[in-house]
Amino acid sequence: MLVTDARVRAAYAEGAGIYRILPAAVAIPENQDDVVALVRQARESHLALIPRGAGSGMPGGNVGNGVIVDLSARFSDLVVDPHGRTARAGASVTWAEVNAAAKPYGLRLPPDPSSGAFATSGGMVATNAAGPRTVRYGSLRPWVQALEIVEADGTARVVERGAARGKRFTLTPDTRHLVSRFPKTRKNSSGYALDRFAETGDEIDLLVGSEGTLAIVTAVHWRLDPIPPDVAGAALGFADLESMAEAVPYLVSLKPSALELLDESLLQFVPEAPKVACLLLVEFERESAAAARGVVGDAVRGLKQSVSHVETAVNRAGLEKLWSVRREASPALARLPPTQRSLQLIEDGCVPVDALGAYVAGLRAAADRRGIPVAIFGHAGDGHVHVNTLPDTTRDGWREALRGLFDEVTDLLIRLRGVPSGEHGVGRLRAGILERFYGPEVMQLFRDVKRAYDPLSIFNPGVIIPASDWSPVTALKVGAGAAAIPEDIATRLREVERSAAWATPKLELAH
Repeated sequence: MLVTDARVRAAYAEGAGIYRILPAAVAIPENQDDVVALVRQARESHLALIPRGAGSGMPGGNVGNGVIVDLSARFSDLVVDPHGRTARAGASVTWAEVNAAAKPYGLRLPPDPSSGAFATSGGMVATNAAGPRTVRYGSLRPWVQALEIVEADGTARVVERGAARGKRFTLTPDTRHLVSRFPKTRKNSSGYALDRFAETGDEIDLLVGSEGTLAIVTAVHWRLDPIPPDVAGAALGFADLESMAEAVPYLVSLKPSALELLDESLLQFVPEAPKVACLLLVEFERESAAAARGVVGDAVRGLKQSVSHVETAVNRAGLEKLWSVRREASPALARLPPTQRSLQLIEDGCVPVDALGAYVAGLRAAADRRGIPVAIFGHAGDGHVHVNTLPDTTRDGWREALRGLFDEVTDLLIRLRGVPSGEHGVGRLRAGILERFYGPEVMQLFRDVKRAYDPLSIFNPGVIIPASDWSPVTALKVGAGAAAIPEDIATRLREVERSAAWATPKLELAH
């Protein structure tokens, strides 16, 4: 069951983030029974298991020096129940596949990760994934009706929303008050969701976002929603950061389905983009064409004193064209010169919406001080910002500059009452800073959760609960210290990264 071939291990040494860590072995289970057998073997042999979907996760939760458990292909069952408005999807089934199957019934899974073409159901549950439409529909957690899991003792069970039995962890009266210390951001994928768990008492709310550290998910039962009949939107450009930040609360008050930010630091890579300091892309879904067009008019009229660029779209085809600037940004970053790499080091911070302008300004200033170019974009309606650092890896001291930037942005997020991850998870990258955001007592609760579900720590050790030797910039995939792998596999992994071809079976890279 375990593959230890050196080339196969190398093919699984990287994900979409910044790390390269050679696993001890790779397992590709065919079904849930195989997962059960693998977990029991891991218990007996004290093996660490790293559950993995397509590998598109960025903070390092999909790589490690234990056994990679590849769930990206074989768990592909998909059944849509149009009457119950649900879909049962194996862990391998992508967001795009769920929506393609649901669309003939006029249904969809509304939260839409930007990686939805290849993001698997298991992977999305692992991080409580989100995307542009989270501003209206929330992250994926409330859309999960049930989970089929294998626990750390090898038990397979179904966890249904609202079920009272089977919980491994409970909050006591003495600890329940601690969750009030959680930052009040619109999105949060930083640590175990004890705040949500305290509200609902629902085990699903604790398992979603646990990043493969509590159980291995083999199938997800999704709740679906009707597709709104009409949509319209606008691209709104601003001459300065302050005008953009002031516009966001007004646009949020109009109940958009998406509100995206593209900063000039990213727009410079897209030749067709308007020459503005910031661009907001806003989408409105409504029950009629007139209502959708009307709210776009309200948005434009309400901001006429502050916008420097306006472009509108009154149907889905027009919106597709309008949003092309967003889709072209990532491929543009992939065309950087060989000496410059796009590294996702500070890529998922989320702050209260009223602190968005201060956060973007602070990011720009910190990057300038460290001499590291950055590309800034994100989900403005949620106060959620993605950042790609673009260091010249031939420059002396680039690694130290990255670490300094990481520390400075962490301080900034804490000052602004933010969280280090809005949708991508903590992974290995951010595990060591969680205590600074939550305090030692909540961090101890996180350890208690981990111990209750996984007392031997066989599931993804070092993720959420940091390893003793934690550092955000060790085991990088670039630079002189990168782990040695065959050159042809390194080239193929780089091409997967450049083209976002995460659906590529990793075994193909080894042959």
